[in-house]
Amino acid sequence: MSRTITVHGARRHSLARPLRSWRSGVPAIAVMAWGGNHFTPLLPMYERQFGYSTEAVDEMLAVYVLGLIPGFLVAGPVSDRYGRKRLIAFGLGCGAAASLVLMTFPSSLALMAVGRFLAGVSVAIAMVVGTSWIKELSPETGTPGLAARRATLTLTVGLGVGAGVSAALAQWAPLPSVLPYVAHLVVTLVASVVLLRAPRSRPYDAGVRSLIADLRIPAVSRRVFWRSIVPVAPWVFGAAAIAYAVIPSTVEAEVGSDAILYAGALTVITLGSGAIAQTVVPRLAVWTHGHQSTVGLSATIIGTLLAALVAARPSVALGAFAATVLGIGYGILMVSGLSRIQSLANGDDLGGLTGVYYSLAYSGFVLPTVIASTSVIAPTSAILIVIAVIIAACLVISSRPAPTEL
Repeated sequence: MSRTITVHGARRHSLARPLRSWRSGVPAIAVMAWGGNHFTPLLPMYERQFGYSTEAVDEMLAVYVLGLIPGFLVAGPVSDRYGRKRLIAFGLGCGAAASLVLMTFPSSLALMAVGRFLAGVSVAIAMVVGTSWIKELSPETGTPGLAARRATLTLTVGLGVGAGVSAALAQWAPLPSVLPYVAHLVVTLVASVVLLRAPRSRPYDAGVRSLIADLRIPAVSRRVFWRSIVPVAPWVFGAAAIAYAVIPSTVEAEVGSDAILYAGALTVITLGSGAIAQTVVPRLAVWTHGHQSTVGLSATIIGTLLAALVAARPSVALGAFAATVLGIGYGILMVSGLSRIQSLANGDDLGGLTGVYYSLAYSGFVLPTVIASTSVIAPTSAILIVIAVIIAACLVISSRPAPTEL
């Protein structure tokens, strides 16, 4: 028997077990994250098997970001008006279409770019709409940031499992440019079936504000946003990008034919350590008196310097350790930033402001393209040291205001 309840200013529809209703959205959100990240460990395969240059595969990552950012900015406000579940279904469709294109046209850079763009749109919907959906379907427990940790853990598991499965299939199974996408299409079908029975958290609401208004930061929170969120957010996925998109390219000579497996392993290590770090953020907030993002940035600085050392003196083991430290930074920054942005939002602009946050966070994913473009004038190790200095400057800026939220 179903019933309707009201939480966070929005009507919520739950199934027979309302306290567990947020779990019904997990498969779809995790599968969309899977579809966005399973491409990353396949980059060495595309270079070797299809002759793409390093610059070309880095451009595919950049096209992915081009799909993410408009998705971040539009999906949230649209879901505030039309409901979360409809947008999640659309996101699953985009992810499936992306896998079909990537699987069918591996030799066409233009069509591969289209596939990566669609994957970016799908992941953007998972992050923005999925995060808002889980928050609205989560019962009030009095535990600060619980919904944010549920959402980020779901996304992190999807990102990590997708990369791990694709790397294993590409390394050991036949048809390495096909089977990883077939696996994603299969789990997408399963998630779609589960989604049919998932509850809705928001009905259609024609009274929701315009797109621009939905993205506007509340006046009382603008100082917190500009001083505590903007300098920190890009390093969420900046840390992840350095770990599993930059480090693998610096040790290619050492790993040889195991390049795909190593890239996949670094992705799993990064996101696995990030997932573990996310679980301790509440305690970290208490220990640091609300300065947990400072700890996250510090870990990212250390990890970036370790990555610079790997670039200068390639080491498979040190690369894995650097990815672990960067993953810890990613996990802490992801949860602390998302919790803070959710504390600034109300029920009507939750999706929009979450989209603004993720747009800033994912801008860090252009780092591999920046590093590849500037490596012709400076060694990768030197560029990474400069990046570490920039992160340190952001740490100083973000630590100045007194924290008011988790």
